[in-house]
Parts: sequence; structure tokens; C-alpha cells
Amino acid sequence: MKKLHYTFIIILFFVAGNAQQPKVIDSLIQVIKNTSSDSIKLRLTNQVSFYFIFNDIEHAATLLNDGIEESQKINFNFGYTELTNTKGIYFDVLGIKDSAKFYFGKGLRLSQKYGYKNIEQMSLNNLGMFNWNNGNFQEALDYFFQALEMNRINTPNNIQGESVYLNNIGLIYQELKQYDKALEYHYRALKIREDIRLESEQAISLSNIGVCYDNLSKYEEAVQSYEKAIALAKSANSMRNYYSFHNNLANVYQEMGDYESAINNYKKALDRPASLGENPKSDLSTYSNLTAAYALLNQPKLALTFAEKGLEIIDDDPLLKNFAGTLYKHAAESNYLLGYTKKGSEYLSTYIAINDSVFSKNNADAIAGLEVKFKTQEKEIQLAETRAALAENELKLGRKNLLIYGTSTLAILLAILGYLLYNQQKLKNRQLQKENELKEALNQIATQNKLQEQRLRISRDLHDNIGSQLTFIISALDNIKYGFKLQNDKLGDKIKNISDFTSNTIFELRDTIWAMNRPEISLEDLKVRITNFMDKARESLENINFDFTIKNISDDISFSSVEGMNLYRIIQEAVHNALKYANARNITVEINQAQTNLEIIIRDDGIGYDQESVEMGNGISNMRKRAKEIKASISMESLLDKGTKIHLTLKKVIPARLKRAS
Repeated sequence: MKKLHYTFIIILFFVAGNAQQPKVIDSLIQVIKNTSSDSIKLRLTNQVSFYFIFNDIEHAATLLNDGIEESQKINFNFGYTELTNTKGIYFDVLGIKDSAKFYFGKGLRLSQKYGYKNIEQMSLNNLGMFNWNNGNFQEALDYFFQALEMNRINTPNNIQGESVYLNNIGLIYQELKQYDKALEYHYRALKIREDIRLESEQAISLSNIGVCYDNLSKYEEAVQSYEKAIALAKSANSMRNYYSFHNNLANVYQEMGDYESAINNYKKALDRPASLGENPKSDLSTYSNLTAAYALLNQPKLALTFAEKGLEIIDDDPLLKNFAGTLYKHAAESNYLLGYTKKGSEYLSTYIAINDSVFSKNNADAIAGLEVKFKTQEKEIQLAETRAALAENELKLGRKNLLIYGTSTLAILLAILGYLLYNQQKLKNRQLQKENELKEALNQIATQNKLQEQRLRISRDLHDNIGSQLTFIISALDNIKYGFKLQNDKLGDKIKNISDFTSNTIFELRDTIWAMNRPEISLEDLKVRITNFMDKARESLENINFDFTIKNISDDISFSSVEGMNLYRIIQEAVHNALKYANARNITVEINQAQTNLEIIIRDDGIGYDQESVEMGNGISNMRKRAKEIKASISMESLLDKGTKIHLTLKKVIPARLKRAS
């Protein structure tokens, strides 16, 4: 099931001062009333207005309009530019998109005109937020990278701004389902916010981390992240975040099958006071997930009730349609269950179209290109700094040579001049060497990015073409299953078998894409993959015991994507054979160190087979081929009524470190 997560983003608009606590705001209001300095009054008005945008929207409008009028009257350009930018946030919170876009663009132009670099950074970030909030992911990521680059060049000590831009870049990768990359940026942002003790921003980072863990099926980590986020949001009086985080926590409960807790949290997310203003994207997310929850509980009428509320939001704001995949999918299922096959097919077609749009090849390539551009710019800046340092050192050496020449004898001058020339050449050689190293690093980055683009292009093609077609097959089979009352049980079983086979093919395709998108696979990655596979088998076969252990191996070991995928497939095939043919009660998988090699043993206590009389099937043949492909040796031992043992040895240099069995 595709989940639609929502992390409240408006609070991430980076405005000087940020939101303050009520007591601090009261103090600022008193200062505004008592100060005789117009510039101080207008700067404080901007901060107070930002606070009231999220707490008393009507009062915020009055403050902003009065502040803009006053700043124009006294020609205070900085205050006028700053308040214009904040007014864009005001309109965005209200959902008036045209006005929000106008004021964000005007704030950017004014900041560039007057040279206010800090406000220019805010405006770039706000435009990134605006585009992201409306589904324009490529434009959003471009603005965020511009803001991050400006911050590093113009205000390198502004680590709070750094955390905002890192967080926002993580959000875009989160939308594009690149959760490992998203976690990298979110944890970098969280570390900064913890260091400078920003409770509200920490809550946002933790919520984003929870979204990623949920989509990676790491549910315990997700629940812990959301609960911390909710507590911090309440402590910081960030009530809009407090309500929206309940929606994300509900997603995890729904994924875990705890639908009662999920529905309670979804409804709590909707129980938002009117004083906090409208939040159509958040409400669309919640209605979509309630539709999914009631559909999974086989209550299609209730599901369609919430689906209709979500569709009303899309009618008011069609730009949000890209965020409504979950709603259309489960609305289609609910219509099929009620016998409305025509309506169900319409919703299903819309769902498939949304998936194709969001994950199109062109969009993925463009996003990858933006990051390549940003990393290349970072290296070019370092190269320019190195050249500047070389020029400065040469100038210093030239002045020193002139001073020595005027105060020393010819003999001493020649000796010292020769020495200085030698040192100068040595310094040049060091600087040139460093410059060559930087150029080589740039070339390596370009090569790595080309390889990553190729992997991304292939994986997107697999996802968009084969994945979408397989999904359509399953949906078409469900359409037949729910849309027609089949009298022939054999035909019904045949349709179910085809649907199950297609679902398994999708899982295998996802495994292949998972391996392709990694330059290497760690032991932890392989462990998680095997554990998830055995957990699913354990849930469907309660009478069979599974045991998976890793002994005496360091966490530092890693595999190529080919090695990791083949090892996983060999273990998967061996366990499948034991389940299908052996009638086993116990199945164990053990990974350990044998001298300097990796050893994998798969055992079962099933009926076994006569190795001389039994013809080997495709499964065993495939295991041997996969072992040969990664230059591993594999042996199989089996005795009638005593079970089967498969022994795989891979030549691998393993860092020796005693590790407790997992």
C-alpha cells in the first residue's frame, strides 16, 4: 500500500527571528510600543508578524500591512524587503497561491536590487518551499541548492540556515522515494539543531526521519521518531506541527495493522483549531489515509465518505493532485467492492497516471543533474581558493626577495635568492599538485555521477515500465475478481494464482532495483533483507521455526551489488526449497567467518533426498550458477529423513572482530 505522508513545511520558511514563545512576543510588543527608533520597530514587527501567522492569522495581516506602509513612508528598504518576504508566507499559509508566489518573487527581486544577501537566501528558500508544496519538485530542489550555496559563501557561520536548507533538500528526496539519501540530509540537519537547541526544528527533523523509516519498513524506529517529534512540538508550542505529526504516526500504525490506533491519530490530526488556518495539503493527506484505512477494514462506504472530502480539496486546488495517489487507489478498490466497476476503473486509471507523472524518467534525470551541478560547483570553489592562495604566496615571496636584494651583499644575495627560488618552486609544485588532485576529484565525481545517472535511468525504466505494467495487471485481475461474480471456482483460483505470481514478480523487481541503486551492500543491509524475508515466511507458516544468526563478523564488511544480490537470492532459493519440498519443522541460516572467508550454511530437518537418484531442479541449478558468478563454492548434503545442508563459501577478506550472534 502506498502511504501519503505529510510533514508540515511552512514552519521551515527561514525568516530572521523565527517563531518566538508567547512571553517573548509580549516583550517584543512592548518594545515596539516604547521604542523611538523606526528601524528597530519595523524589524521587531516582522518577527512578531511571523509568530502571529501561525497563531493569530488576522492579527498578522494587520501588522504586516501597517509595517509595509510605514517602511515605504520612511524609505527603510531593508524593512520593506523583509516584510514583503514574510507577507508571502502569510498568503501561503492561507492557501492563496498566486499572492504567495507574487510576494516571494518580489522579495527576491528587492533583496537582489538592494544587495541584502540574507533576505535573498530566505526568498530562495521560500520559493523552494512554495514549489515543493505545489508538487514542482525540480524547481524546488534548484532553489534549495541555490540557497545552500549562498549560505556557505556569504554566511558560512550561519549554521541554523545550513540546517534549514539541508532539511529541505532531504524533503525533496523524501518525495522522490529516495529515502536513504533523504535520511542523510535529515540527520545532518538534526545534528545542527540539537547543537543549538532548537526544539521546534528538532521536532520537524525527527518527523521527517520517521517518514523515511516508515517507508523503509523500520516501524519501531519510525514510531520512536514520531513520538519524540510530537512531544517536542508540544513543548515548543508548535501546534500546527503537533497536529500534522499525528497523521504521520497514524501511517505507521496502519502499516503495522493497528487500524484502530491509526484511525484515532488521523482524526486527531484533523481536530485542528480554526485559528491555525487552513492546511489543504495536510487535510488531503489525512483524508487519503483514512480512505485507505477503512478500505483495508472492508468498510468501503466509510472509505468513500472520506475520499469525497479529499476530492473536494483537489477540486479547489488541482495542483495537489500529484499527492493523491493513495486516495485514488483505495477509492478504486472501494468502488469495486460495492460493484461500481466503471467508477472504480476511472479512479484506477488516475492512480496509474499519477505514478507515471511523479516518477517519470525526465524528472529523475533532471533532479540528478541538479545535485551533480551543486557538487561540481563546490569543487570549483575549492579550486579557485587554491589558485588565490598560490598567487598570494607568490606575491609575498617576491616582496621578500626585493628586501633581501637591497640589504645584502651580492654574494649573500645570490645564495639567498637561489634558496628562495628553490622554496618558491617547491611551493608551486605543492600547490600545483593540490590543484591536480582537485581536478582529479572533479573528474571522479563526474564519472561517479554518470554511473549513478545510468543506474537511476535503468531503475526508473524498470519501475515506470515493467513495474507499472505489473501493477496494472494486478489491478485488472482485481477488477475482474470484484467486478464479476465468478461461478467457476477453478477460474477464480487461476486468477488468484496469476495475481500472486505477479505480486511476487514485483517484489523480485524491487529487490533488483534495490541492489542496482547501491554501489555496495553492507552486511547490515543484507541482514535486514534476509530478516524481512524470513519474518514474512514465519507469519504465513506458523508451524515452522526459523533461526537466522551472524557470528564473529565485523559490521565493516561490505559486498558489491552483484555479490550482495546473489547471496540473498541463494539463501532465498534454499529456504524456498526447504518450505516447498522438505516438510521441515526447523530452518536455520547461519553466516560466520571461516578463516579469511565468508561462510553461509542453510539447514533444515526435513525428509531429505537421495542425491544419486533425485534429478536436480532449476532452483538448485540457479544456486550453482549464482555461486559461480561471484566465484563462490557451494556444496549440498542430504540424507533421507535427516534433512538437508547447503554450504556456501565466498573468498572475502573479513575484518576480524568478535560479534554477538544477532
